[in-house]
Amino acid sequence: MHKRILLATDGSPDAGQALVYARDLALRDGAQVIVVHAFDPVPGYLGDPWRDRVAARHVSAGQEVADNATQSLREAGIDVIVEVLEGPPADAILKVADVRACDLIVMGSRGHGTFASLLLGSVSHRVLAHARIPVMIVKAQEEKTG
Repeated sequence: MHKRILLATDGSPDAGQALVYARDLALRDGAQVIVVHAFDPVPGYLGDPWRDRVAARHVSAGQEVADNATQSLREAGIDVIVEVLEGPPADAILKVADVRACDLIVMGSRGHGTFASLLLGSVSHRVLAHARIPVMIVKAQEEKTG
């Protein structure tokens, strides 16, 4: 059914739950998974040495997040491609989905965004509104207390 599934991850609990769904679908369908982590552009006004250092830290942190997701997928025997990108996350997710000819995007409903993202709209809402392929939005299960 699915050949290429894009898993957008930021390391949040919702993204972790999305990983479970993407893994199960990939195993069921024999699909490849493209793991995408994107971070907002580093401001150019920082100047080259500072901008490069900040960007390198973002890439390193993003690679760690992507590697954590990738490990679980590879252990399950799934073919995985990793993309860590600088750019507006929703735009990066949509572009990778198009370039890699994905047929499904799986992502969490809420991530590690800032308060500003609540005012401007979330990445998942933007992806859902602009994707040309099906999008599965996954919410982490809340722990029951009491």
